[in-house]
Amino acid sequence: MASPIPKSPEQSEKNRKYDRQLRLWNDHGQALLEGAHICLINANALGTEILKSLVLPGIGAFTIIDGNKVTEEDIGSNFFLDADSVGKSRAHVSTQFLLELNPDVRGDYIDEGPEQILNNSPDFFNNFNVVIACAILEKSLIILAKKLWELDIPLIVCKTIGFVGYIRVQVKEHTIIEMHPDNEIPDLRLNKPFELLKTYFDSIDLNNFDIRDHSHTPYVIILYKYLQQWLINYQDIPRTKIEKEQFKQMIIDGVRKDENGIPVDEENFKEAIKAVNICISHTSVSNSLKEVLNDNSCINLNSKSSSFWIIAKAIKDFMENEGDGLLPLKGALPDMIADTEKFISLQQVYHKQANTDIEAVWKRTLQLLRQLGKPSDSISEKDVKLFCRHASELCIQRGSSLANEYDAKLINTNEIAQSLENPESLMVYYVVLRGVEKFQAEYNAYPGEFDDHVEPDIVKLKACISKLLGEWGCAPLAKDDYVHEFCRFGGAELHSVSAMIGGLVAQETVKFITHQYKPINNTFIYDAVTCSGSTFIF
Repeated sequence: MASPIPKSPEQSEKNRKYDRQLRLWNDHGQALLEGAHICLINANALGTEILKSLVLPGIGAFTIIDGNKVTEEDIGSNFFLDADSVGKSRAHVSTQFLLELNPDVRGDYIDEGPEQILNNSPDFFNNFNVVIACAILEKSLIILAKKLWELDIPLIVCKTIGFVGYIRVQVKEHTIIEMHPDNEIPDLRLNKPFELLKTYFDSIDLNNFDIRDHSHTPYVIILYKYLQQWLINYQDIPRTKIEKEQFKQMIIDGVRKDENGIPVDEENFKEAIKAVNICISHTSVSNSLKEVLNDNSCINLNSKSSSFWIIAKAIKDFMENEGDGLLPLKGALPDMIADTEKFISLQQVYHKQANTDIEAVWKRTLQLLRQLGKPSDSISEKDVKLFCRHASELCIQRGSSLANEYDAKLINTNEIAQSLENPESLMVYYVVLRGVEKFQAEYNAYPGEFDDHVEPDIVKLKACISKLLGEWGCAPLAKDDYVHEFCRFGGAELHSVSAMIGGLVAQETVKFITHQYKPINNTFIYDAVTCSGSTFIF
C-alpha cells in the first residue's frame, strides 16, 4: 500500500495574509515593517495613496499631520474621501478610511499644519522611522530637512502637479543588508575549497560510478573534478573566453558513452557546462563591500555605533583571521539535477562550514560588544546569521541635506546646467517645480489656481524661475511652454499620477525600514505623458 502524501505545513493566518510580500522581504523584513512608525505630512491624494500602499502590507503605525479641511477639489482627486467629508478635518477623515484597510495597523492624526508643530514641538519628529512630506511649503521643508538631518531620520518629499511628479530623498546614512541582486552568484568556493569541502570532493571518484550514478552527480562536483584536471596543465583557473571554451570541452569529452560509443544524455553534465561562466571564478570581495569594511565607521567603533557597523567589523576581523581573506560562507546551494542522497550530502558540507563561520563571527561580535560596553543581547545571533548570509551584499548610501538645495552655493548647479542643455532631459520639471515653490511662498497659492489669474500667473511664475536660474548661474529656459503648462495645471492633482508616485514612495519607505534593496539617491522625476522617469543627484 502506498504511503500517504505528506501534507505541507499549515500557514498561519498572518502568513497567508502577507504571503506575496513575504516572498520579497521575508519574515524578518515583515517584522521590521510591523515595528515601524511613519509620519505623513498632508493627506492629499498623493499622501493617502502612499499610506494605502503601506497600510495594506502591515506597517506598524502611522501619524498624519494635516491642518486642512476637505474641499471639493479633494473629493475630485482623492479616492479616500467622499462628498460627506467636505468641511471636515482631512487628517481625521483620511485616518478613519485608511484604518479600514487593515485592522493590524494603528493610526493617529494631528489636526495642525507642520509649521505649528515645528514651532511648538520641535522634538515631535524624533521617534519616527521615516517622515514623508507631500506638497509641503518651502519654508517648512527647509526647517524640517535640517531637523531630520540632525536626527538621521530619512525624509521623503514628494509632489504631483498635473502630469508631473517628483520624489526627493534625504538620508544622511543608510545601510543596506540585502541588495537582492538580479543575478546572484553562488558561493561555491571551487577555486578555494575549505578543508571539509576538499575532503568531501576528494572522496568521490567519478570514474568508478556506474552510468546512473555518473548522471546523478551534482554539477558542483563535476566542475571541481575537471578544475583539478585543468590546474595540472595551467597555473590558474580558466579566465578568458577561449580558456572557458576549452574547459567546457573537457567536460563534454568526459560525458559517458554507451556500448555503441554514443554520448549518454547526462543532464548534470549539461548543467555543469552552463555553470562554467558563473561558478568558475575567483572567490573575491567586491569593491563596494571593501568600501564598507574600510569605512571609518567600521574601523573605529564607539559606544554609539549601530548594530550594522559592529557586525561589519566582526566580519572584517573574521576575514583577517579565520576566514583567510574570505567572507563567511553563505551555505546555500542552487538547485541542480542530482539524486537526493548526493545532493543532501553536499548540502550538509556547505551548511556545516557556514555554521562554523557564523559561530566565529558571533563570538567576535560578542567580543566587540564587551569592548564597547554594550549589553550582549543588543545584537542577536539571528542578526549575525542574516549578515553572514548576505555579507557580500552589504552596502552604504550617504546622501545630502535637502536644505542644501536651497543654498545656491551648495546645490550642484553643474548638474542642472548640463541637463538643461539636453532637450529630452526631465531636469526642466525640477526647475519649474522649484519655481512653483517660490511662487507659493510669495503668493500663497499655486500658479493658475484661480481661473482669472492664469495669464498674470504665467508672468509671475516665469519671473520666479528666472530668478532661481539666475541664482544658480544658469541660462534662462529655452521655451516658455513648461511655464504655461504648469499654470494650466493650477496645482491640481490627477489621481492616476498620484497613485503611481504614491506606490513608488511607499516602495522607497519599505526599503528604508527593512534595509533591503537600494533606495533612490536624491531626486526622481516622473512625466506621465511619456511614462518616463529620471534620477538626479544635486
